[in-house]
Amino acid sequence: MISEAKHRFARISPRKARLVMGLIRGRDVDDALTLLRFSKQRASVMIEKVVRSAVANANEQDVPSRNTLYVSSAWVDPGPVIKRFQPKDRGKAYSIKKRTSHLVVTLDERE
Repeated sequence: MISEAKHRFARISPRKARLVMGLIRGRDVDDALTLLRFSKQRASVMIEKVVRSAVANANEQDVPSRNTLYVSSAWVDPGPVIKRFQPKDRGKAYSIKKRTSHLVVTLDERE
């Protein structure tokens, strides 16, 4: 593992974020950033920032070239759930669960 970056408490459900994380896992950094840039999912913006942060962390550790980096592992863990209530008719209240995620991306160097 060359570098790692996290976005904790991201306001997106883990299920939606895992779909986008699966697209970039194992790809070169430039390919992953291009794929995230043109993806229509809302999670792609958040994950792109995490990948860019991991690349910046790798540059701090004197990695020879950005071309040799690839996304070695990328995963989404569930964060805390924010619970709210929506008032309904006849005095009822339906619960709303606003889910959060922890986005983690690790980069490694290809030989």
